[in-house]
Amino acid sequence: GPGDILWVYMMIAGVLAIAATIPVAAFQTWRFVAPALTDRERRTALFYIPGLFIFFILGIVFGYFVLFPLVLQFLIGLSAGHFQTMFTAEHYFRFMMNLTLPFGFLFEMPLIVMFLTSLGILNPAKLSKMRKISYFALIVVSVVITPPDFISDVLVIVPLLVLYELSISLSAFIYRKKTAAQPGAEAQG
Repeated sequence: GPGDILWVYMMIAGVLAIAATIPVAAFQTWRFVAPALTDRERRTALFYIPGLFIFFILGIVFGYFVLFPLVLQFLIGLSAGHFQTMFTAEHYFRFMMNLTLPFGFLFEMPLIVMFLTSLGILNPAKLSKMRKISYFALIVVSVVITPPDFISDVLVIVPLLVLYELSISLSAFIYRKKTAAQPGAEAQG
């Protein structure tokens, strides 16, 4: 309808507002918890804040340029020859936002895991031990953000599982670096 373009502009403005808010919210959260942190923990937190914005944008870019075209092409292909597919601007952008926006947040998972590992809250052994539960949670997230078909679910599940495995690898890197810097520190399991 004629009001569709207004919703499109509002959705785009909402995504831009979320993207711009992430570093500010992270910084304000840091300001709140900073008094309780040691100097090393403060430096670590400040190092990760810009990365939150960068990883969010990378997730949006991945969702828009890689995932969205694959899912859209598959869904259009389902109706090929049987139905004529027509989109309204609002439904097209709503579908695109519902598929790409969660990837902005999900792409922050490796960075958050690195941060929590550097603070000693997580370690690669814990992440490996929680793999089955984490896979289940990621599959649930995938099913929630995709249309109800198996191919779309798989197209979203695979990158999420790769992100989790990348998170474990980065956690192992940070953990080794941290334990090497602390001679005599016992490995946590």
